[in-house]
Amino acid sequence: MSTPPAPHRTPGHPAAARCRTTVLRHEHELVEFSHRIHAEAELAFEEHRSAAAVADLLDRHGFAVRTPVAGLDTALVAEFGSGDLVVAVCAEYDALPEVGHACGHNIIAAAAVGAALALAEVADELGMTVRLVGTPAEETGGGKVLMLERGVFDDVAMAMMVHPGPEEVCRPTSLAITDLEVRYTGRAAHAASAPQLGRNAADALTVAQVAIGLLRQHLEPQQMVHGIVTAGGAAPNIVPARTAAVYNLRAAEARSLQRLENRIRACFEAGATATGCTHEVVQVSPAYAELDPDGWLSEAYRRAITELGRNPLDRGAEQGRVIGSTDMGNLTQNLPAIHPMIAIDCGDAVNHQAEFAAACATPTADRAVLDGAVAMAWTAVAAAADVAQRDRLLAGVRERSERSSSEQFCTPGSGAHRGPGAGAQQDEGVA
Repeated sequence: MSTPPAPHRTPGHPAAARCRTTVLRHEHELVEFSHRIHAEAELAFEEHRSAAAVADLLDRHGFAVRTPVAGLDTALVAEFGSGDLVVAVCAEYDALPEVGHACGHNIIAAAAVGAALALAEVADELGMTVRLVGTPAEETGGGKVLMLERGVFDDVAMAMMVHPGPEEVCRPTSLAITDLEVRYTGRAAHAASAPQLGRNAADALTVAQVAIGLLRQHLEPQQMVHGIVTAGGAAPNIVPARTAAVYNLRAAEARSLQRLENRIRACFEAGATATGCTHEVVQVSPAYAELDPDGWLSEAYRRAITELGRNPLDRGAEQGRVIGSTDMGNLTQNLPAIHPMIAIDCGDAVNHQAEFAAACATPTADRAVLDGAVAMAWTAVAAAADVAQRDRLLAGVRERSERSSSEQFCTPGSGAHRGPGAGAQQDEGVA
């Protein structure tokens, strides 16, 4: 392969060396897999080829694969081992419209597969069950939230994934997010001969946009609003009877997000009131919580990635690195989990740009697949081999099992939202 070899340092536990050897043994297969996913970009809840590729690869290597799961056609679970410590590695594989894998989910999926293969080699020795969880629809749709609510993570002691980006960040922060679609209904009329008979739904949307624009100067720190018009009318000589827009609302945490949502809904209502139209607001996806990574696991990952020769931001610098929004936040709010960023050479590009998509199938991206897989495997080995941490993680599973299902998975803003295939627009979250 064209990727340079990583340094040969390994953590102290003998299982760590075998994990690294396993990843390197599968190097060609993992890189080829990453490039295949990259070339077959599929949108949320439509990742049939990508999910099948994950399932087929792990099935060939002795994993017990179940798909679909949690009522999601492109979700899957692949398991190896039978130990009491259940370690989940999350694989994302959905892409963005127009720009494809501009968030590098092909790297995420391949690194997750690599980590699962590595941990399978040492699962029995460490009393571990390795569970790769294929989580669809991160960009919009909240696959992890739905799978969390439907019990896929009930017995998981720890969860992890790595996400590509311009910088190496071991413990990033993110914003909570909710996606709202507003739909206005007016009355069509001839725009020249009888405009007085119309109720202009486009005007309603314009009033709402102006209200939101004026509101921006009064937003709280880290609150953000951005959106697109998805329906604006059929022809200029027809008074538009129906319009629609989708907005992302973000905030530092759930309570701030709820305050922001209340104000944005008032802006939507203003458009309807001013024009005599009716309106409807639909929650597109489950709300994504902010990241709250596990401190010990984050430090274990930092040690691992540093031993591989990478240079993550120091703990002070990473405090200001907000990476957008992700449904992995909901997992971190409910169980010990991490979502570090692994750097690729992308020049001046950032996530969600076409140039970043191009960078996600290069030698530096291939190296991120391998290093990410090894670092996650080493993190899991460290946790499994540390008696105090193992006890902590298993105690967390017992505590969660004792709660009622409504208390277990109380995610901010969860409520009525569209399911798979309901035409949801693509979110611009971190991933």
